[in-house]
Amino acid sequence: MARALLIVDVQNDFCRGGALATDRGDDVAAEISAYLLTHHAAYDVVVTTQDWHIDPGTHFSENPDFTNSWPVHCVANSSGAAFHPDLDMDYVDAMFRKGEYEAAYSGFEGLLAPEDSVMTGEHEPGHMPEDTLKVSLDDWLQEQDVTDVDVVGIATDYCVRATALDAADAGYETRVLVDLTSAVADETAETAVAELEDAGVQVIESTSVGR
Repeated sequence: MARALLIVDVQNDFCRGGALATDRGDDVAAEISAYLLTHHAAYDVVVTTQDWHIDPGTHFSENPDFTNSWPVHCVANSSGAAFHPDLDMDYVDAMFRKGEYEAAYSGFEGLLAPEDSVMTGEHEPGHMPEDTLKVSLDDWLQEQDVTDVDVVGIATDYCVRATALDAADAGYETRVLVDLTSAVADETAETAVAELEDAGVQVIESTSVGR
């Protein structure tokens, strides 16, 4: 049995000053880093997902409804798409990008980024080369013999929710460490938590995780 920590979309555009800032985005970035410092030994692998939009169609809108359409955000190679500077990447084993030409809320829609990508976003990483092997998150986790996943990140009610539901549907024992997530809105976060629990996902506090 191997356990993975999936860090979902802790990017500048979802934090203070970003195009789609969530209330706790900055706090969650720092809190995940602190959690990793004390709990990294509890995980066999650590993975990040990254919104990486080029032309996602109706996902972007000048008149967004903030449910199915959104302001422009996390454009590939932009500072908004970069990981938040308070997110410690030292323990990260792989990064998966999603949503180049579609909405792609779930990390399981992402593909493994090239190894030479700059994870911190301090420089401009290029697009994935045409001949890059297209490895999905599910395939990669199976290669690592992962059976259990913990999900953290942004946003509780959208990409964290979608990633955790897909993980459970794929057969992983799935937990969401809810205090290490940041929501778009309290009401939709409550609905998401209920949906996750109905799907068999454990929604717990990070303090419940043994070191």
